[in-house]
Amino acid sequence: MNENIFAQTDRYISDLLAPEDDALRQTIQSIDDETLPQMSVSASQGKFLQVMAITVNATRVLELGTFAGYSTIWLARALPENGIVVTLEAEEKHAAIARKNLANAGVLSKVDMRLGKALDILPKMITDGEKPFDLIFIDADKPPYAEYFNYALQLSRPGTLIICDNVVREGKILDPESTDERVQGVRRFNQLLADNKNVTATILSTVGVKEFDGMAIAVVGRPD
Repeated sequence: MNENIFAQTDRYISDLLAPEDDALRQTIQSIDDETLPQMSVSASQGKFLQVMAITVNATRVLELGTFAGYSTIWLARALPENGIVVTLEAEEKHAAIARKNLANAGVLSKVDMRLGKALDILPKMITDGEKPFDLIFIDADKPPYAEYFNYALQLSRPGTLIICDNVVREGKILDPESTDERVQGVRRFNQLLADNKNVTATILSTVGVKEFDGMAIAVVGRPD
């Protein structure tokens, strides 16, 4: 099958159900303007995150990996006026770009951006007694995905939805001997997800403009 049909179908879905407004398009353009790689979720994936946030009636969202703020905008727009997205970003340059994009989208008041490495910030959030989140989206560097997930569990409550992006990596996860630390990090996370008895989880493989990848979806709490 022609691989282009996957991207074409993704664009069809996005145009129909997840059309980008000026703020979202300008966010994507800002990435090109800064000669950065296009690492944001696609429009259809952004809409998926938004639908999930609405489904769980989220008022508190935690995001690991702000980048240019594209997914942050989709998530913030799902929240009520008193809602908040706490988003963590390690790179000052990315954070500065994201702030401009979030302001341009009119959602900056719903965003609490925290600059620094997530592995430093997350333990402090737990120690400081941060309130649990309704939805957690992990889309950061891949080697410590398992650690991110364990911290996310400590910032959750029964019913919290945790979504992790890029967990299939074009099927490279099938190779246990891969020397790619990103693949090994994701494989370690996927096994952790399978072994964890405190979540109900699955992985959805995805194809589209972001090619072949997948998202892990876990709900804190086990079915009866």
